[in-house]
Amino acid sequence: MPYSEILIKPMREDLTRIGVEETRTPDQVEDAINNTKGTLLVVVNSVCGCAAGKARPGVAMALQNAARPDRAITVFAGADIEATATARAHFAPYPPSSPQVALFKDGQLVFMLERHQIENRFADQIADELTQAFDRFCTPTGSAAAS
Repeated sequence: MPYSEILIKPMREDLTRIGVEETRTPDQVEDAINNTKGTLLVVVNSVCGCAAGKARPGVAMALQNAARPDRAITVFAGADIEATATARAHFAPYPPSSPQVALFKDGQLVFMLERHQIENRFADQIADELTQAFDRFCTPTGSAAAS
């Protein structure tokens, strides 16, 4: 049974208010991964504390970097069940985790941040790891973050 939308609405908004696009269906996820030219950030959002205090704030900080993804999407584990499964199908060989942050370049997975790399760090450390990936794979003209 999916989480209540009333419960997770503020958690969704932590990402959507900074310009991360919700993808709630498998088709939306497939379209984003397969048809985004350049770089795509995929955030598997979650109700857990490490998503709230570490992953979401870390993503928000990282998206302020000069080099950032051309597009950013999110799925919500436990709510967007089929969309989350579709995203995770593209994450091989990495196992499912929540939260989880992936970076694709022209449809190819180039970077993964798993829960075990998130849960014992602070948000600024998450942001630092993501910005290193953005600096490596993205261009300063990326547009996923709200200015």
